[in-house]
Amino acid sequence: MTFEPDYSAPSSAKPSWWRRSWDRVRGWRPGLSTAVASSGGRKVWGWTWRILVLLLILYYPLGALVTEDIDDDPQFTAHNVAPGESKAVATAADLVTREVDVHTWTPMMPFLTPAGLLDNMPNFQRGIMSALGRFSTELMDQLGRTRGSSQTDRDLEQARGFLNEQPNIWLWQPSVSLLPSTTSAQKYRAGRDRLIAYNKRLGSGQAVFERRADNLQALLDRIASDLGSDSAAIDQHVIEKAGDLFDARCDDIFYFNKGRLYVYYLLLRDLGVDFQNVIRDRELTTAWNGTVDTFRIAAQLDPWVVWNGYPDALLIPNHLLAQGFYLLRARTQLREITNILLK
Repeated sequence: MTFEPDYSAPSSAKPSWWRRSWDRVRGWRPGLSTAVASSGGRKVWGWTWRILVLLLILYYPLGALVTEDIDDDPQFTAHNVAPGESKAVATAADLVTREVDVHTWTPMMPFLTPAGLLDNMPNFQRGIMSALGRFSTELMDQLGRTRGSSQTDRDLEQARGFLNEQPNIWLWQPSVSLLPSTTSAQKYRAGRDRLIAYNKRLGSGQAVFERRADNLQALLDRIASDLGSDSAAIDQHVIEKAGDLFDARCDDIFYFNKGRLYVYYLLLRDLGVDFQNVIRDRELTTAWNGTVDTFRIAAQLDPWVVWNGYPDALLIPNHLLAQGFYLLRARTQLREITNILLK
């Protein structure tokens, strides 16, 4: 049995591209161009909104990845410190420049920006500024004055005010004012400028930086008190949330502490230069270097994911407890140094 082709059936093959184009030109009539343009416009709009949605989807995650930079470089230091200037003050000023101008100051960024999605970097930067605010306060109250009855240095007083401002102030805060406001980054820049001005006056002999043992001991006591507060926060959170695999706050605590530990490491390292005579005379070189190294190790802890597992867990670690161990060890070493300075 055979089948003969049906020559009367229409061919399913499409005409060539040039044939279709010629048929369009030959069949064109006035009044049909609007419909064709409308069809083309719909196609353009269809592609446009798809591209916009794609860009919006990529804008936040890619922008956040580009913005995030938890910079815990242990080699960071101030350069070109003039004779007579404080190395620790210069490092503090340069650290503000790095976090505000080189990187993005993320704690103040709104949800409209990719940085608004970030979590770890904002907490790290909050910890940094918390430690710098503490240092600026001690500069004004202790190191920058001859005695408690002497006059407060004007630059240090202003630096203390600016560096202790809230870290999350953006251009516009409707809860405070409908007018544009000064951002946290602008205030920190102003505090940085006051530190630089003070240090330059210090180098020229027009300001005071008392390199006495009692001033160093008071500063270390304040740092130790901050570490004690951080350890209490870790303890309370572990008691309440240990073993919770969906704990969204443990990384906030971890990176805030990491930022503070990082700043204290840099400052203690450079205070060892500023107070080298006191450290040498009290035979504290070995103890001082050991304390600085503990701060460095604590600041360098960098897990891929921060877990708050049970303290005796087999598989899921508890990174808050690991950080807390080095934090308390550093605090104990600071107390050992201050005890020697009191004698």
